[in-house]
Formats: sequence, structure tokens, C-alpha cells
Amino acid sequence: MATPYKHKEVEKKWRETWEKNPVNVNDGKKPKYYCLDMFPYPSGNGLHVGHWRGYVISDVWSRYKLLKGYYIIHPMGWDAFGLPAENYAIKMGVHPAKSTAINIANIKRQINEIAALYDWDMEVNTTDPEFYKWTQWIFVKMFKAGLAYEKEMPINWCPSCKTGLANEEVVNGKCERCGADVTKKNLKQWMLRITKYADRLLDDLDKLDWPEKVKKMQSDWIGKSYGAEVDFKVDGTDKAITVYTTRPDTLYGATFMVLAPEHAMAKELATSETQEAVEKYIYEASMKSNVDRLQDKEKTGVFTGSYAINPINGAKVPIWLSDYVLADYGTGAIMCVPAHDDRDFEFATKFNIPIIQVISPDGKEQENLTEPYTESGIVINSGEWTGRDSAELKKNAPGEIESRGIGKKTTNYKLRDWVFSRQRYWGEPIPIVHCEHCGAVPVPEDQLPLLLPEVESYQPTGTGESPLADIPEWVNTTCPVCGAPARRETNTMPQWAGSSWYFLRYVDSKNKEELVSKEKADKYLPVDMYIGGVEHAVLHLLYSRFYTKFLHDIGVVDFDEPFVKLFNQGMITGKNGIKMSKSKGNVVSPDDLVRDYGCDSLRLYELFVGPPELDSEWDDRGIDGVYRFLNRFWNLVQDSKDANVEATKDMLKLRHRMVCDITTRLENFSLNTVISGFMEYNNKFIELAKKTGGIDKETLGTAVILLAPFAPHVAAELWEALGHTEGVFEQSWPEYDEAMMKDDEIEIAAQINGKTKATLCIPADADKDTAIAAAKEALGDKLTGNIIKEIYVPGRIVNIVAK
Repeated sequence: MATPYKHKEVEKKWRETWEKNPVNVNDGKKPKYYCLDMFPYPSGNGLHVGHWRGYVISDVWSRYKLLKGYYIIHPMGWDAFGLPAENYAIKMGVHPAKSTAINIANIKRQINEIAALYDWDMEVNTTDPEFYKWTQWIFVKMFKAGLAYEKEMPINWCPSCKTGLANEEVVNGKCERCGADVTKKNLKQWMLRITKYADRLLDDLDKLDWPEKVKKMQSDWIGKSYGAEVDFKVDGTDKAITVYTTRPDTLYGATFMVLAPEHAMAKELATSETQEAVEKYIYEASMKSNVDRLQDKEKTGVFTGSYAINPINGAKVPIWLSDYVLADYGTGAIMCVPAHDDRDFEFATKFNIPIIQVISPDGKEQENLTEPYTESGIVINSGEWTGRDSAELKKNAPGEIESRGIGKKTTNYKLRDWVFSRQRYWGEPIPIVHCEHCGAVPVPEDQLPLLLPEVESYQPTGTGESPLADIPEWVNTTCPVCGAPARRETNTMPQWAGSSWYFLRYVDSKNKEELVSKEKADKYLPVDMYIGGVEHAVLHLLYSRFYTKFLHDIGVVDFDEPFVKLFNQGMITGKNGIKMSKSKGNVVSPDDLVRDYGCDSLRLYELFVGPPELDSEWDDRGIDGVYRFLNRFWNLVQDSKDANVEATKDMLKLRHRMVCDITTRLENFSLNTVISGFMEYNNKFIELAKKTGGIDKETLGTAVILLAPFAPHVAAELWEALGHTEGVFEQSWPEYDEAMMKDDEIEIAAQINGKTKATLCIPADADKDTAIAAAKEALGDKLTGNIIKEIYVPGRIVNIVAK
């Protein structure tokens, strides 16, 4: 009779054992495999079952690679600076340093219950001065390289968080952290010139083993396009408005212009009759986020009262303002061809602006267009271009316009430079000193880290300045260059600063002299597998790629892409697909489930709940089935371990098929089907054991090793129960032999005129003639008439066509 499975005893025993004798040891002989989770920010709510999912996936993959013979780099750390941590501290009425430390301790306790292979000797914390020293060092290097600069500009402003936000931090017009409506504010900001890397960031996507949807999201965000800049003179003045267009081939069809409300010429184009309406519209647009402006279904606008001259035909075109044009894309002004663009057509129709067709499917003009024509065709109403193929003209028009002196060929990007300043306390101080004589001067590298001062009041000021501005003894300093009185920069870095490079620091986290040593970078980097949510597809991943390319360029690392392979896990939601959150009251903590069912059961259920790349709805009741499986598997091994059963042909076949199936599903990251596969094979072995009195030890051992990455405690205990002195994680991943998987006999259907009349068994390697002969014999006197045709579908059907 099997010893009962007591998960608390088993898990306690093996955690203590592994703490004393870790299973993942670097002996210097194994190749490395670097598997990394996107590190968490220390939320006060702790981990819920959704967080567990990603950590279980990464640990399963790490343990699998361990059994495949690798030394595993599998670290964990804390993304502890920034808005999330500070907002939580404000809400709780404590200092962020204190709340962050408390939250980290709680989450670390929960993470340890996952029993992951984390190497806590590598732990990093973005708020540790020994870490952010290097975050500041990177900024200084970027400043010296001309990649960090100051600029006054309208930025996204969160009135609740009282800080500026990058475009990426605005979701549907709201702050992604607190949900408040985002407005605009003019502030002097530190910027990072990520646009200098636009082409490399785009081109290098091709060499990444990443999900195509993520690569497309990054490609779309970078938004490279080819076209021309064209100057439209303002009628009656000596000024011109430059537009960027990807369709200069449609220039003859441009019947109006639209400028962004923030355009430098917007106000001066207003006439006395339109001035009041123009100023009102500009103000209203300033209260909207860029995201809202692009997503607004109904187009709005105001006529300035001024006109421009279309340079290709001399036609006067009205100049409008509309908030669907953004100041920071292209030149902030567009030419509008309503016959061939959805937005322009909608705008022209609403405001009764002429529509001139310049492309036609058949070379003939259509009367009363009801929608824009956006396909290729024949050019019409376009002077000397009339009659040409529009697709060919689209390619050549930029050069032809340039040769005529009315424009120039150019490339444009949607990607904008990164707004890097935050008007908050809880972040890395920007290591810059402002001197009246020397301008902006970096803090000398040997004086880093520039420490964040300890303060009692850290709440945002709301004035556009960081709380650091209210600490005169910290702000007032001397210029590192000339020694004159100077002031420190008081804005802090965004949360993304530390998370853009942290993965490099793990492998050399105690190094006080270098960000990472050349020896360890060459030996352990880059990251082989990166696992985390798709919500970071643009922000974090793009910034990390930018930082890595810069560090490559200055010789810190020899690679220019941080993450070789990427896997995005889906979200675990509450009922009806609603995201888990404390405010919605649908958060499921893993703590009670670990207590009642054990870590291994929860690990298995996190994977079993659905395909790992898709969102899955949580239901606690499902864990019962997984727990029953573990008990059944436990009992099978315990009941068979002393039975001294010899392996039968059926056991060998089932063993090799199991290894093949589990390995294939695991390599394909079909982790939910791996768990269902374990259940299926376990049931088959149980049925087989009833006939034979048990299962042979080698087959049992093979099953235990396969289960080990998923349920490590159970596997370790059962491996020991099978009489092994070396641990289960000191073994090698099982291999399979295809020849052992084949059936000696197969069952096929015998049909007459497509209808099954009998079934029969034939040798698995039977040829066509043998199969047909056996089928005829099985059909016997059911087969009458003249045989017209004999068909054999190998391994499945013999069909006799008779009349």
C-alpha cells in the first residue's frame, strides 16, 4: 500500500535540502543558459495567481534546460523606483523607501513558495545606490555622446500623479498608472535621442526569435516611411509651410491643408474674423492627449482664414487646423487629398471642401464619390502625370518633385525622442549640474552615485518641479568644471531607466568598478529566453534594445540585442475576463492554495488552466483535478517501486511515446497540453499496471524525470523512493527511440463502396497487397459483384469498389 502523499511534509523536506545543496551549480564545464523573468515592481498587494503564471513558466523552462545539461542563470530582482512605488507610498502614508522594503520582503516570501531556481546571490534592486550608480553612469555616457539633451516642449501631464509622461505611458488618453485624464503642459525636459537608433531598432527585428505580433508592434511604433517634403507658400506672404507626405504622387488632388493646433504658425495664420475661433480651438486641443486625438471618431477643425498655394498647379487651398494632426509627427502639417484618404475624405465631406480624384481604377473619373479610392490605378487630372500607373508614380514622384525644385525626398519616422524627466522624488537623480557659465555639466563619473537625499516630504509639488527642488542644501552645489556656484538638476529619471539595462547587471551584481566585467559579459550574456507580458512590447523592450545598442557602441558589451528569444505569457483574469485588481475584489492569492494543495499542484494548475500565450479565466475548482492526478501518480510509483516488474513491449512503447510527446509539447511551449499529456499517460500506465502487477522501474524513473521541471518536490521525493542516491535534477532529460514507439499491429477498416463492413488487424509494416488481401478475407461473403477498384489508405482503410 502506497504511503499517502502529504504535500506539506514533502515540500518542506526538499526546500530545506535544496537550500543546503542547490541543484543548479556552476562547475565551469557546462554551457550557460540565461532564462529571465521581467522583474516585478514591489506592489503592496503582493503576488496573485496571475503573477505566478509567468514565474512558473520560466522556472519550468529553466529546470528543463538544467536537465538538458546547462548551467542555468535564473535571477530575480526588483524594479522599485518610479511611479507605482511612489503612488503606493503616498496612498499608504509612508515613505517609499519603507513601503518598498516591506513589499519586497512579502513578495520574496511568495516567490520562494514557487520553488523556482532563482539565484538570490545575483539579486538587484533599482533603488540600491550600488545599482543606480550605473544607471546614472549610462546617462552621463549618453550625455557625452550627444544622446541626452534638454528641450522645452509640450508634454503629457498627469494632474493626479503631477508628473510628465512619455507617449507610451498614456493609454486611451489616461495615465496608465492612475487612470486620470492626461493633459498637456509646457516644461523643459531631458530627452534621450532614441531616434538616432531608429533604423537599427527596425532592421534588427529580423534577427530576433520573438513573436511576430511583438515585432510588428515595435515596427509600427518606429513607423518608418518614405516620401517627400513639399513647401506650400502662404498666399500673400513670403512664408511657406512644409508638409511631409508619403503620397506626393497625389499632389494634384490636394485641395486643402491641415496644421496641428500646436504648429508654430497656427495663431499667425488666423485672420481678424477667425482669430477667436482659432484660439479657442487651440486651447481645447491642448487639453487632449495624442492618443485621444488620433482615436476620436468625429473629425473637428477650424478654418484659419488663410490660404496656401499648391506648388504643382498654383491652386489656392484653404489652411485648416485639426487635432487629428500631431505636432511631433512629420512637420506638424499635412496636405489633404480627400479623394484618396479616409480621414481627409471625412474631413472634406464634413466641411464641404472640394474633392478632386487623381487616381482611377480604369482611367475614368467617377462622379459623386461616396468613399475615397485607396487602391492603385491610373493617374488622372494630374497634368503631365495623367495616364501613368499610380504604383509606379508613387515610387518615382519624390525624385521627380525634387528635380522640379518643389520638394525633396525624405524618410520619416513616427518614433519620437524619449521624454526622460519625471517631476517626482522616488527616482534616480539625473546627474547633471546647471552652471551659468558652463551650461549643463555632468557629475564626474568618479563622484557617482549621486545619492537621492532622504526627505520627510516627498509628495509631488504640482508646479512642474520635482520635490528635490525644495531641498536647497542638496540643490545648491558648485560646478565640476569651473567651480562657480551651480544648481543640481532636480527632475528624476523615469521607472524605465533601471529596467532598460538591469538584465546585464545580474551576472556581475557585486562589481564596484564596472557595470559588468568583459569576462562575465562574454561568458553569460545575452539573455537566451525572456519571459513576460505583452504589455511591455513597446515600452520596456524597445528601451532595452536602445540601451543595449548604445552600450555595445561604447564597448561595454559585444552584442547589440539583449534578448535572443522572447515569450509573452497571457494574463490570468477573474470571472468574465476581468483583469485581477484589488479595487475589483477579484484578486486570488496563491497563499491559501499553496497551503491547501501544495506548491506543485498550483504550479501544474497555472499551466493547465489554458495555453500559456493566451489569457485564461481563473477557477479555483480546477486545481482539485490536478491534485488528484499528483496523488494517482504518487500511488502508481509507490505501489510499483518494489514490484520488480520487467518491462513489457507495451511498457517500452508507452515510455518512448511519453518521452516524445512531452518533449515535443514542451519545446513548442504548449505547456497546458504537457500537463494533460501527463494525465493521459498516467491513466494508461495505471491500466497497464492492473494487468502486469506494476510498472518497471526504468519507466517509472523516466516519468519522474519528465515531471520534475513541473512538480519538483514530488519528483524529488519519488526519485528517492525509487532507490536513487543522486538527486533527480542531477539526471539527464530522457531520450526516445522512434523504432520503439511503433505498433506491431494496426487496426484498419474494411469498406465496400465507402461503407465500413468490418475491422481487422494487420502488421504495422504491411504493404498494399497484404492489406487488401487481409481485408477481402475479413469481408468474406459480404463482398459480392464485380470488383471495379481496390483502394488502400495506409494504416487506415481498405475500400473495395464493387458493382
